Amino acid sequence: MSALVRIGRRGLKYSWPAWSRGFGLGIFLIGMAGCAATPPAVTYDLNPVEPNLTARPPHGELAIAMPTAISVIDSPRIVVRTAAGLEYLKGVEWSGRLPALLQKKLIESFERSHRLAAVGGPSLAAKYTLVTDIRRFEVDVTRSVAVVEFYVQLVGAGGQIIATQDFIGEAPAPHDDGATVSAVLDAALAKVLRQIVIWAPPKL
Repeated sequence: MSALVRIGRRGLKYSWPAWSRGFGLGIFLIGMAGCAATPPAVTYDLNPVEPNLTARPPHGELAIAMPTAISVIDSPRIVVRTAAGLEYLKGVEWSGRLPALLQKKLIESFERSHRLAAVGGPSLAAKYTLVTDIRRFEVDVTRSVAVVEFYVQLVGAGGQIIATQDFIGEAPAPHDDGATVSAVLDAALAKVLRQIVIWAPPKL
């Protein structure tokens, strides 16, 4: 298995106990030397979906809110699920904080669908807003599968909930190296993005 970084309770990595802080400058210098020897993380990106939908006249305007997520997911780090729980894949990361990255891919996917008259971030003065909670974005190494799950709400300008839906996409994950994990998560994400792009416009 690739190197992992254990995540503690409530999504926090384990920290040094209080008594260890008394070692002072010696610990600081050792830590600096270790940091200097650590190679930079390999960065991976995600892709918007190419829906290839039947052409229809665009209609409706949709603002895409910043997705929410638990602290473990709300990070550039790539998450895997092992028998011990959620862990970070060592030496690799996304090209940005995951919620912000996914907001961008949602907007780009809707743009490529050509189903909406306008789509953008929260600053767009749209009648409807897509609110997304990232429930899972991980590779489950115990099942060798990538899992992406979004809970989505379509919210009207007055705050009323127009529709809700849980979207899940999976893709086989034969290996747990950084390149494979990022690729299979991208494949699972594509399934979810396509479902959302098809689901939302008819409700506007």
